[in-house]
Amino acid sequence: MNSRLAALQPYPFQKLAALIHGHTPPSGKSAIRLSMGEPQHAAPGFVLEALTANLNGLSNYPVTKGSLALRESIVGWTNRRFQLNRAPLDPERHVLPCAGTREALFSIAQAVIDRRAHGDQPVVISPNPFYQIYEGAALLAGARPYFMNTSAGNGYRMDFTRVPAEIWAQVQLVYVCSPGNPTGAVLQHKDFAQLLALAEQHDFLIASDECYSEIYFDEDRPPTGLLQVAHDLGIHDYRRCLVFHSLSKRSNLPGLRSGFVAGDGAVLEQYFQYRTYQGCALPPPTQAASIAAWNDETHVRTNRDLYRAKFTAVLDILQPVLRVEKPEAGFYLWPELPQDDETFTRELYARENVLVLPGSYLSRHAQGENPGARHVRLALVASLPECVEAAHRIRNYVESLT
Repeated sequence: MNSRLAALQPYPFQKLAALIHGHTPPSGKSAIRLSMGEPQHAAPGFVLEALTANLNGLSNYPVTKGSLALRESIVGWTNRRFQLNRAPLDPERHVLPCAGTREALFSIAQAVIDRRAHGDQPVVISPNPFYQIYEGAALLAGARPYFMNTSAGNGYRMDFTRVPAEIWAQVQLVYVCSPGNPTGAVLQHKDFAQLLALAEQHDFLIASDECYSEIYFDEDRPPTGLLQVAHDLGIHDYRRCLVFHSLSKRSNLPGLRSGFVAGDGAVLEQYFQYRTYQGCALPPPTQAASIAAWNDETHVRTNRDLYRAKFTAVLDILQPVLRVEKPEAGFYLWPELPQDDETFTRELYARENVLVLPGSYLSRHAQGENPGARHVRLALVASLPECVEAAHRIRNYVESLT
């Protein structure tokens, strides 16, 4: 076996299953799960129609690069969404489809990390708390993760000025997540600009996980993206920039496993070679459904409306008893707790049959603290009535502690 596998920690949901094992929730209360960020809104009907209308495509092997029609729909959406007017993405050079962002965020590290490039172990930077794929990707690529703590004190955004110079000298890849999982924080234009300047100075690649970018609350202020800032700064070859997007959250299609990576054409040319061996080509029916989804915005706006209603209702119930704020984007709440996060999670489940995710399962101890401690992640993915009921039960539990 690959010896690096021993460095991997159990996935957060494995830890959660162990935490609640042996605890029986009250039988009179239905189970409500806010632990997993799995969208529960209905999949768009027209996307499902496109999927089933193209099932005959299963008779053919898909190509790694995807169809030209798929790539054109992806770059069309990206160019419109991020206003890449002066240097629009080219479907032949700047984009590759992927089986959801998860596999691409993992595999990009395997493709770009060069363990011979530094005398010491190469470094991969990620936010903390974080999506655990970043850590696993770094470890299995033979790199050393370096975690940048995000907390209320820095607006839950990565503060690149706090990274020591000796770390920057070893960095090959920086993962950013905006809007953030689990905090919902959005990197600002100046944050991306600062990171781009550092990438130019130290010659590393930026992997910007933007899979929550289409769940936001102000229709006039969508979250900024990495390519948008690079474009504004005149980096029209998008060098050192890769962005990762998915239909899972945007279009309520987590089971479709469809997304893309876009940006630096020179990097993507070599990454394409890697992917021809990896074998994650999208089946033709999936590609047809994806084209339909990327070409439509009406269902995405409807999706945002549903989340707005849930945040308004849930925060009205929780804010009198918990320190919790509406995020800038995304569908998570990240409340501060009156007790440790494992106890809160276990007892809430045992008493109220509501399942949440301990914040410490999404973070690591770094620079003297664990920024996920005494938080839980609440994914408002269930229906509005279920989210409201869950909020009332959480409030009941919190009030019982006083």
